[in-house]
Amino acid sequence: MEPVMRAALLLSRAKNVVVFTGAGVSAESGLATFRGAGGLWEGHRVEDVATPEAFGRDPLLVWRFYAMRRENAKKAQPNPAHKAIAKLEELFPSLVVVTQNVDGLHQRAGSTRVLELHGSLWRLFCAKCGRTREDHQVPLPQLPPRCGVCGGLERPGVVWFGEPLPEAVLAEAERVSSQADAMLVVGTSGVVWPAAGLVEVAAAWGAAVIEVNPEPSALAYLATVQIPAKAGEALPALTARLLEVQGARA
Repeated sequence: MEPVMRAALLLSRAKNVVVFTGAGVSAESGLATFRGAGGLWEGHRVEDVATPEAFGRDPLLVWRFYAMRRENAKKAQPNPAHKAIAKLEELFPSLVVVTQNVDGLHQRAGSTRVLELHGSLWRLFCAKCGRTREDHQVPLPQLPPRCGVCGGLERPGVVWFGEPLPEAVLAEAERVSSQADAMLVVGTSGVVWPAAGLVEVAAAWGAAVIEVNPEPSALAYLATVQIPAKAGEALPALTARLLEVQGARA
């Protein structure tokens, strides 16, 4: 039986579904992953513009990097994979998207329950008083932006190298992963921890793990089914096949 059909049959038996997405999904919308190709931006290692230490040294340099990322994310459009995931939420009302991406494309595609493990480009928080706010202006009127309450420097609301994941978001992601009947693992290398550990959690609690990736990831050994294809090709096909299976059972 071909992998897409096997995956559709597994999903058709599920009630609680989690979709775990990585940079490969955003890459299909034209957004750079900054992994591979030297991981450079204007000659700077990405690690040198995405750490608390870098922000302390040169907040304007860091904000120029994130202003560019915000501009690129604003221009990008949800791709067929994002749209298929949003369609799956119509079929599984309890579906949760757990993403390593920070671009907001899942929400723009229509997904309503999104846990952002690594934060969001559209969230800013004050490094002085801790106030958090959403701001979708591109470009921002001031770089670096300052807090409207205390005047302190605001930083991007993303998780930087060396920082822990937000506790509440990670705890909720672990909870939904432990209750999943099926987990779709899409466009991730599976090497970024602790996010990748959520797939282990789901598998340990008995979820069917469906991996969608052109090449097997580091988590492939946990997969019940592997679909060796790009997300934008595989997920629309999977959704269509699932609708056929459900229609046949109706």
